[in-house]
Amino acid sequence: MNFMMSFRKYIAPLVFCAQVASSFFDTALQMVVKERCANATDQDSEQKAITNFNMTFNMLLKFMPIVPAILLAKVGDKGYRKVPIVVPLVGYFLSRALLLLDIVLEWPLQVLYAVPVIHGLCGGFASYWAGVMALVSVCSGEEERSVRIMRTELVYGIAGFVGSLASGHLFNLYTVGFKQGGILSSLSVLLYFICLLYAAFILRFDHASALGERQERRESFGIINQEARDKINIALLFVSGILYDIAVAGGMEMLAAYVLKDPLNWGATEVGYGNAAGFVLFITSFLGVKMFTRCSVKDESMIMVGMVSFAVGIYFMAFVTTTPMYFLARSVTLFALIPMPTIRSLLSKQVKGTSYGITFVMLQLSFKLASLVTTPIYTKIYQVTLDTFPGFVFILSSIFTVLSMIPISIVGCRSARQNGYESIQGN
Repeated sequence: MNFMMSFRKYIAPLVFCAQVASSFFDTALQMVVKERCANATDQDSEQKAITNFNMTFNMLLKFMPIVPAILLAKVGDKGYRKVPIVVPLVGYFLSRALLLLDIVLEWPLQVLYAVPVIHGLCGGFASYWAGVMALVSVCSGEEERSVRIMRTELVYGIAGFVGSLASGHLFNLYTVGFKQGGILSSLSVLLYFICLLYAAFILRFDHASALGERQERRESFGIINQEARDKINIALLFVSGILYDIAVAGGMEMLAAYVLKDPLNWGATEVGYGNAAGFVLFITSFLGVKMFTRCSVKDESMIMVGMVSFAVGIYFMAFVTTTPMYFLARSVTLFALIPMPTIRSLLSKQVKGTSYGITFVMLQLSFKLASLVTTPIYTKIYQVTLDTFPGFVFILSSIFTVLSMIPISIVGCRSARQNGYESIQGN
C-alpha cells in the first residue's frame, strides 16, 4: 500500500510511457509520408513533396496550441496542476488514433493535417511539457531544481531512445489484415491511452506544495519574484532560448528529410536508429549536468557548453555523406540538450511559484511563434540549395546557435557582477 501511494506521486512513469508512444508515432509518420510521396518523378520532387508536407504540418503544430495552452496554464497556476497535463494527453490519444485510421483505411495524406489541429486544440506539447516542468519545479527547491528538471529530461530521453530503437523494426511488422506501420501506430495509441489513465486517475499532486502556492498567492501579486526582480535577465533568457530553439528545431526538421535522400537514403530501421541517436543526448546531457554541478559550474556556463556542443556538431552535419559520419556528427552534440532545461531552471528562480505554468507556457509558445516564420524559411532555403549544397541549412543552425550564446553570456556577466556586489555588502 505504501509503495502504491509513493508510486502515485511520480511523474517519471508518465513521461517515459508518453515519450515511447511519441517515438513510435514519429517514425510511423515519417515513413508514411515517405511512402505516400514516393511516386514523384524524381528524388528532388520527392524531397520537395516531403518538405512541403512537413512545413505545413509543423506550422499547424506550432500555431494551433497558442490560445488553449495559455488557458490551460492559467488553470494550472490556480493549483490544478494536473489539468495542463491531462487535457493535452487527450489530444495526443485522439490525433495518434487518426494516423492509425489513415494507415488502415488508406486515406489521402492530406487527412493527416488534422493531426496537429486536434493535438493543438488540446494544448499540445507546449501545455503538456510546461505542465510537467511546472509540477517538477513546484516540488523541488532552487538548489536542486536544475538537476531535477534535467533528470526529468533524462527519463524523456531514455524513453525516446528505447522507443526509437524499436520503432523501425516494429514499423516493418504487418499481418494479412494489418498494413505496414499499423502495428507500430496501434502501439502508440495504446500507450497514450495508458498515459491518459495514469495522469487522470493514478498520479497525485503534492498537496503540501499546493498549499504553499495558495499561501504565496495570498501574500503577493504579480509574476516577478520580488527577491530576483530582474526583468532584464528574464528577457535575455527568453531571447537566448528562442534563438537556440530556432537553431535546433530548424536543423532537426530539415534533417528528417535529409536522411531520406541520397547519399544516406535511409529506410525505417535506419530512421529508428537515427532518432535513437538523438535521444542518447538526453543521457549524456544529464551526466554533463551532474558533473558540472559537482564541479560548481554555474548554470550560465553549463548553457554555454551545451550551445558550443550543438554548434560544432550541426556544422559538421552539413558535410555528412555516409551513415557513420552522421552518427559521428551526432556524437559531437553530446551536451546539446543542457541549455533548455537549464534556461527553464534559471527562469523559475526569477518568478513566483504561482506563475511557473504561465512562464513555461509563454516560453514554449514563444518558440512556436518564432518557428512560424523560420520553418518556411528553412524549408525554402533547403529546397533552393537541394541540388548545390543541401547541408547549408545546418550551417545556418550553427550561426543561430552562436547568436544565442550572446544573451546568455550577458546574463552570466550580470549575475557575476550582482553576486560580487552582494558579497561586498555582506562583508
